Amino acid sequence: MENNSALDLVSLANELEAFIQVCVPDSTTVNKYGGTLFTLKPDEKEGQFCGVFIYSAHVQLSFSHGPQLVDERNMLCGTGKHRRHINFKRVDEIDYPYIEALLCQASAF
Repeated sequence: MENNSALDLVSLANELEAFIQVCVPDSTTVNKYGGTLFTLKPDEKEGQFCGVFIYSAHVQLSFSHGPQLVDERNMLCGTGKHRRHINFKRVDEIDYPYIEALLCQASAF
């Protein structure tokens, strides 16, 4: 059984947040719901396209418009009406090119 320290999870969240900024450089961040939301429409209440949230055992990358994203690898989890997510426990689990494709799709809405 893996045990991630809080520091490991913060580092993982920081890595994901930095990667999102590289993929969608015009995005801005909003601290909300206990995580970091990314938006291209800061003046719109629900303009976020993704968010990064730290939990006790993983970091979640959540996508707005998740059910509408093309996810050929079926990596997105969840059954919500508007959101889907991917949970990460380690940086080496991040498939950067695939996540970039999902981010580009999500930010286009």
